[in-house]
Amino acid sequence: MAEGVRIDKYLWAVRVYKTRTQATDACRKGRVTVDKMPAKPSRMVNTGDVIKVKKMPLVYSYRVLDPIEKRVGAQLVKSYMEDITPPEELHKLDMQDDFFVRRDRGAGRPTKRERRKLDDLRDDI
Repeated sequence: MAEGVRIDKYLWAVRVYKTRTQATDACRKGRVTVDKMPAKPSRMVNTGDVIKVKKMPLVYSYRVLDPIEKRVGAQLVKSYMEDITPPEELHKLDMQDDFFVRRDRGAGRPTKRERRKLDDLRDDI
C-alpha cells in the first residue's frame, strides 16, 4: 500500500481523467479540492482523503481507499476509490436530459409548431 501519491497521478490512475495532463490542468484551474482545500497537481493524497472534482454540470465526490500511481483497469478502480457523490448531484444529469428535446439526425430545423413547444417547455422550467 502506497502512502502519499500526487493527486494528478491518482486521478489519472483511477480513471477520473483520460490523461495525466487533463488531471494536472483541472488541478491548476481550481476544479479539484481535497478535504475542502484547492489542490495543486503536486498535492499528496492519502487513504481517507475526500476529493471533489468539478466536471460541469456536476461536482463528483470520491474517497481515497488506497492511493496508487499506476493506472488500473476499470473493474479494479472500486478497490482504490469510493464514489460518494450525493444523489442530488447525479439527479442534475437527469434534469439536463429532460431539458433537451431529442431529434432524429438529419431531421433539420424544428417546425414552427415544434419551436412553440420548445419555447413553452423552456418557460416552464
